[in-house]
Amino acid sequence: MKQLDTLLAEKLLKVSAIKLQPDNPFTWASGWNSPIYTDNRVTLSYPEIRTFIKVELCRLIQENFPQATAVAGVATGAIAQGALVADTLGLPYVYVRSTPKDHGLENLIEGKLDLGQKVVVVEDLISTGGSSLKAVEAIRQAGCEVVGMVAMFSYGFPIAQEAFKNAGVELLTLSNYNAMLEAALATNYIRQEDIETLREWRKDPSVWGPKKA
Repeated sequence: MKQLDTLLAEKLLKVSAIKLQPDNPFTWASGWNSPIYTDNRVTLSYPEIRTFIKVELCRLIQENFPQATAVAGVATGAIAQGALVADTLGLPYVYVRSTPKDHGLENLIEGKLDLGQKVVVVEDLISTGGSSLKAVEAIRQAGCEVVGMVAMFSYGFPIAQEAFKNAGVELLTLSNYNAMLEAALATNYIRQEDIETLREWRKDPSVWGPKKA
């Protein structure tokens, strides 16, 4: 039987929520060259995968953060999935903007949190962890406790692991970069010779570039 992380990685690759192009890298908004591009919002268009992710995120929360009294999604990628999770668990829901709204009440958190609520945060993708932990800080500033974070996928960057450790946030993900490489190789999405390239990128994506022929 396939492990959950590998099974989900296969699903993400199949619907192009994850795309791999070792020989023709993408350019991220940060300016990094990358052989991988991830947009997990694509899964919302596939009911079977959307439900699979929702059920597994709920299971993670129930098994690891049963004390949670509210769910928070991180804008924009996890707004919809977070709402689905909160609805399934029957818990209050908010989402956290990347920046405060520039008009009206200038909200950073959309929805209502009560002081002292125990919040589990839902993310779609963990990259460096910066935006995710900004959401955590906003929830803490609102007088609530963040009991943990669950996410669909993580690149597993050391910088992110260190950031979550320093912030005192337990992060659990359904799938990860290593599982994705395993799934991509098993389904012939990539060649064996691509593995080294993809692993080298993950070591230091800020300086990585495609090898010249």
